[in-house]
Amino acid sequence: MSKTKTSGSDQPHDRRTDPDWFDAIYQNAEGNPQAVPWAELAPKWPLLEWLKAHPGTGQRALDIGCGLGDNAEALAAAGYQTTAFDVSPKAVQWARERFKGSPVDYRVEDLFHLSPDLIEAFDLVYECYTIQALHPDLRHHTIEAVASLVKPGGTLLVLPRMAASEERTGPPWPLLDSELSEFCRLGLKLHSRKDYTEDRPDGRQIPHSFLIYGKPVSAG
Repeated sequence: MSKTKTSGSDQPHDRRTDPDWFDAIYQNAEGNPQAVPWAELAPKWPLLEWLKAHPGTGQRALDIGCGLGDNAEALAAAGYQTTAFDVSPKAVQWARERFKGSPVDYRVEDLFHLSPDLIEAFDLVYECYTIQALHPDLRHHTIEAVASLVKPGGTLLVLPRMAASEERTGPPWPLLDSELSEFCRLGLKLHSRKDYTEDRPDGRQIPHSFLIYGKPVSAG
């Protein structure tokens, strides 16, 4: 797969598939990260825990939907040659300003219109919360695009919210186990999975999973 696209009749009309909708969130924040609902200004702890046991030695890593850059910087600090992209130009600009002099290659990219040089180019791919931000009707296209970035022999880390039932409202639209199994149907192998609950200040308990996949060298 050289490029993944969802267009025309394949893509349902929803404003959250529009790159301008995401960019507007960052633009309207006017420099205040608290106005960006998903900005935590810290790397996710499952990623940090994994990186402690799997430091990089110059391998190429990618952070999908990098937002303000915290997870990308954690990958770089662990020794990975890191690329990070977001569909929002403002998010990418903001990340570059936050981490001046960073070795991370921050880029503006659309997951559904990927540059050819990204396809199967990375030893390690990290996906956190991007899939769930897009409508469930786009699950197959989104998961296919994510999987396409992992090189044969590479590793994919996926951190999503998980749905308690098939009745979902969003955004975000938490994932179902049946949707996650799409990675395996695309040829990746699930190596491990850790389920946990994240406690929110408002008292909500949000189910999450941290999944580690490998792409076999023989995968086409």
